[in-house]
Amino acid sequence: MAPENTLAAFARALDDSADGIELDVRLARDGVPVVVHDPTLLHTGSRKARVERLTSEALVKIDVGSAFNRKHPLLARVHYGRQTVPTLDAVFTFMANSSRPETLVYVEMKAVRKKKSNALLARAVVDLIRRHNFHRRAVVISFNLTTIAMVKKLDPSIRTGALFGPRQRAIGSRRRIVSRTLKSGADEILLHHLIAGRGILSLARDAKLAPVVWTVDDPRWVSRAGQNGIHAIMTNNPAKMLVRYALHSGLSG
Repeated sequence: MAPENTLAAFARALDDSADGIELDVRLARDGVPVVVHDPTLLHTGSRKARVERLTSEALVKIDVGSAFNRKHPLLARVHYGRQTVPTLDAVFTFMANSSRPETLVYVEMKAVRKKKSNALLARAVVDLIRRHNFHRRAVVISFNLTTIAMVKKLDPSIRTGALFGPRQRAIGSRRRIVSRTLKSGADEILLHHLIAGRGILSLARDAKLAPVVWTVDDPRWVSRAGQNGIHAIMTNNPAKMLVRYALHSGLSG
């Protein structure tokens, strides 16, 4: 609905009454956490430059919205062309100053092969959560469960979540997925909708893990969420999902 990982997208989500936002974070060359999904800017900024080789000061000047306007002309907006790569600090500040102080932010740490780099990312994210006093608003998530464990070690009061997608099926059974999540110290288990069956959702609930399903754009998941005790749904279109929720709950009209 808007350029991914931008302040415009987060503003749109809050305007559409989402309960929170989800973003991806990496370290810029100067060690500052910046909000971007891919290791390069080829997808959003039409540049091959790697994020880790650019400073945060340089990244906040790079256009990452015009590509969205070209790809989605019906959704295009003039101000999207002014969107740049935000720092995590800027996003937290935006959230703190919003008119909805209860909204959450799921922070996905994009881990790399170097353990030292992952440790630096975990510490930087924890420091920002502490600085903004976002312990009740931030949930730190990652596919790299070692990095999640690092966050818990640095600050046990920060809520964390373990991510699993279709590729993670290779790690073994549903019980092993839940076991690995518990071992990391995570509070939530985040499952891609293709693997979020009743069996693993039941195991997660029995283990006192809050189950989250991503990325869900089919409104029929609203009723499934209620039936399976799903804690949260991540979607590209919160307004559409909330309409279905109102209908499902008998709230419309």
